[in-house]
Amino acid sequence: MIGLVLAAGAGRRLRPYTDTLPKALVPVDGERTVLDLTLGNFAEVGLREAAIVVGYRKEAVEERKDALERKYGVKLTLVENDKAEEWNNAYSLWCARDLFTEGLLLANGDTVHPVSVQHTMLEANARLAAEGREAGILLALDTVKRLADEEMKVVVHPTAGMRRITKLMDPAEATGEYIGVTVINPSAAADLADALRATYERDPQLYYEDGYQEMVDRGLRIDVQPIGEVSWVEVDNHDDLAKAREIACQY
Repeated sequence: MIGLVLAAGAGRRLRPYTDTLPKALVPVDGERTVLDLTLGNFAEVGLREAAIVVGYRKEAVEERKDALERKYGVKLTLVENDKAEEWNNAYSLWCARDLFTEGLLLANGDTVHPVSVQHTMLEANARLAAEGREAGILLALDTVKRLADEEMKVVVHPTAGMRRITKLMDPAEATGEYIGVTVINPSAAADLADALRATYERDPQLYYEDGYQEMVDRGLRIDVQPIGEVSWVEVDNHDDLAKAREIACQY
């Protein structure tokens, strides 16, 4: 299994920081960035290879690639999203489709969270495989946080797994919030790639989570794993960045 970071977006709500940097390279703890935290998490759970999907200000990631590899002991491959400033991240994840057969631990490039999330996800994935019911796709779910309109909300059936994933849902209907971390097993590679393609072809502004919904709508199963009570934040705006800086210094 290898790591995957989606770091192609422009992050316009974080200007002026993102005038010259992709969102994943905005500092959240001294000089440490979201990308630093994510690669550090990958290294701590034993991953030695990772790919980063780049697009907006990709040269900033390219310039730091060698230093990041030395610092975290993780060999990095950069995957280019040629439509990063035009299309949403369903296409961004699809750009990494050739890696799906490797097995991936996906982390959004704008999510600050502790390594306990990665440990929880990999342990749950191994447990399911040992029980003979490997998850093709396993989503990290916060079932503790109080939800509002902006969150990526998920409805889970007790035995059938994920049924809905969307921001456009009454928070009261949701089981929890998807936090931007997914285990993608090789068995799901072809189905996920095809669902993502169908999703961005339908509307280039859709999220990769809409690709997950496409899979469920096709009768495929997606599983979830609650992460417990964890301090984390998706960094979309300056308020989120302030919270990220409070959280990141604890890790």
